Amino acid sequence: MSNSERVVLALGGAGTVGSGVVKALLDKGFKVAVISRESSRLERLQSFVSPSTKENLTTLVGDVGSEGGAETVKQALLKTVGKVTDVVSSLGFSWWQGGPPHTQSLKDLHWVVETLLFSTFVSWKAFFPLVRDDSNSTYTFITGGAGEKLLMPGTGFLTVGAASTLAFCKVLREEYPEVPCKLNQVKINAGVGTPGHMAPGFLNHLELGEAVAALVERRSPSHSVVTVNCPADLKTVCLERSL
Repeated sequence: MSNSERVVLALGGAGTVGSGVVKALLDKGFKVAVISRESSRLERLQSFVSPSTKENLTTLVGDVGSEGGAETVKQALLKTVGKVTDVVSSLGFSWWQGGPPHTQSLKDLHWVVETLLFSTFVSWKAFFPLVRDDSNSTYTFITGGAGEKLLMPGTGFLTVGAASTLAFCKVLREEYPEVPCKLNQVKINAGVGTPGHMAPGFLNHLELGEAVAALVERRSPSHSVVTVNCPADLKTVCLERSL
């Protein structure tokens, strides 16, 4: 199956990480669908991707973080694009530094876990059945590595939420050891920024997008975890694609 025949659902595709992935996938000839609760974010994405690829980008307004919303937008998606062959999930937010746990409320913790873990679970439950039984399909999680260590004082809740998502991805690898769909994870142990908002040690979201698109294109061996610590790791991923 050629790239032009594949339809990738990019969950979180309107965010910083996701937009880089969407652009790279489109540039490789994939058809891409993106769902967001905010139409303004989808409009910005439309203006961000390469003009020559816009016709291959489908955008829908919907909420993949609630069970009812995910099912509703799934039906709208299938009615619009007909099928989904691959899924890339980069749901969540880029940073949280609200302070030490004793200064936070239960509501704050619930929001962090809901944004990072619950939305990942709900969307996976809704969309994984679309690709689960096809050996030519892929489902790729993009996660942060904050769950393995406290980044700095004040980021404790981010660490809890990220650790929950990492644990969920591990559970899926263990619970579905022989699923036909290629089930993989890209774990990012660094900040991610756009070219105009970079900091030392950060990954360029365009370069990250190219690496993820290379993984999707080649349908990596299933149940692998690709760890990215620095920009050089992204180049390694892309180089492996060409070998």
